[in-house]
Amino acid sequence: MRRLALGVVAAAVVLATPVLAHRGHSGLTVVVIDAGGAVSVTHRFAAHDVEPALVTVAPDAQPTLDDPAAVAALEEHLDRRFRLEIDDERIDLSHAATDLAGDNIRVDYSGNRTPAPRVRSVRVDLDFFPGVHDDQEQQVNVRWAGVTRTLVFRPGSAAQTIWF
Repeated sequence: MRRLALGVVAAAVVLATPVLAHRGHSGLTVVVIDAGGAVSVTHRFAAHDVEPALVTVAPDAQPTLDDPAAVAALEEHLDRRFRLEIDDERIDLSHAATDLAGDNIRVDYSGNRTPAPRVRSVRVDLDFFPGVHDDQEQQVNVRWAGVTRTLVFRPGSAAQTIWF
């Protein structure tokens, strides 16, 4: 009887592992600030987290990343809902590239700031895919002069500032 119980527990653990592997919805944004004034922003997501959001992000397109209209709407959504200030200077970003590779989505933007010998503060505000995933979490890593600072956003998070 004990062997049967252990077998059932082992089978349950093996079957539950794929379910536990993806318990939430998340993304990663990396902001790199160059001393010469260049700013790059890269957003990364899993396609299976983004495609359900395409229904609201791209209502006139097919809700799939196979539809170029949906991808363009996604790029515009990310651009509109990500705001960046460096030392109180608003940074305007332009779409640079999108890479769709299997379940991985990478969308790059670039911009410029007034060149300065240092960065004192970086303010980030974002709200991706509102109302789609209640557990959406976006980690934002900001890099300047070899130092990385991290912010975490969840639905309804206010803008956040980090200091260097």
